[in-house]
Amino acid sequence: MTKKEDKKPDRTGNMNDRLMKALRTVNFLSGRSMNEASLKKHRRAVEWVGRLASPKGDIRIRSFNVGDIPCEEITPEYAYNPNYAILYAHGGGYVSGGLEYARILGAKLALATGFRTYTFAYRLAPENPYPAALTDGMTMWNYLTENLYLPDHVLLAGDSAGGNMVLCMTRELNGKKLPIPRMLLLFSPWTDMTGTSDTYDSNKDRDPILTREYILDTSKAYIAGAGTPDDSRFSPLFGDLSGFPPALIMAGKNEILLDDSIRLRDRIIKCGGNARLDIEAKGWHVYQQMPIRMAERAMKRLSEYVSTEIYGKEPG
Repeated sequence: MTKKEDKKPDRTGNMNDRLMKALRTVNFLSGRSMNEASLKKHRRAVEWVGRLASPKGDIRIRSFNVGDIPCEEITPEYAYNPNYAILYAHGGGYVSGGLEYARILGAKLALATGFRTYTFAYRLAPENPYPAALTDGMTMWNYLTENLYLPDHVLLAGDSAGGNMVLCMTRELNGKKLPIPRMLLLFSPWTDMTGTSDTYDSNKDRDPILTREYILDTSKAYIAGAGTPDDSRFSPLFGDLSGFPPALIMAGKNEILLDDSIRLRDRIIKCGGNARLDIEAKGWHVYQQMPIRMAERAMKRLSEYVSTEIYGKEPG
């Protein structure tokens, strides 16, 4: 990278800008032991990023609880369609994240689609390992579909570990022959907990967010002896994905989880489904969270995809 490129303003998406340095700080836990003190610092930093990057305008936020699960309802002020909703699960390796962190993409999804978006603070590992987070996700799905919306008017969205969760939720619904969501919106989904794909090595020096050590540490904390990482309960890539709804999978070319997205697209298609893969050439893991033009363009593409799937046409 040249010196001229280093001086570009923050909103260009330059990986050396202030936000990228903040993200590297947030992920200091990567490769370290997950002791109680370091995990607390990591969680505080993740919520700080949520406060830094969350959109502030053109939305209304209502806090509420579903049982013991803290939730937020995010409603767009304009172009609001009350007939559809998004249930969004935040990332964080199943060990971090909460409502402030979830608000980043929750607000962006609401603004991009015109649909009310629901976020929730699911229980985190290692204090609450599998299946606590998945149970909370299913509780939220049941709350929405039994009280507020038809199942085929709910979209499931998730980033990273949240993407893992909504894939596992869809598999559970499908396996029980229950109604499934209208579509899936996935940002850099974590689909394979074994940490063995090629991009762990090829993108090792390009990924500003994740390391293999972090992935293995968090998967161990989440699984907590309930099985092995190649079990489809934890790695949905290895399960039956037939009967899935349409899926938009967005990833960055520079992330170690890139293969998780590529292989997921291929797996859904092989199982007879419909999946579109959107790879941002300059992107990193869940780059859509950041207030940069590259993220704005990605959310516009997501808006066009959703509009085409729901209404049969692009917005505008």
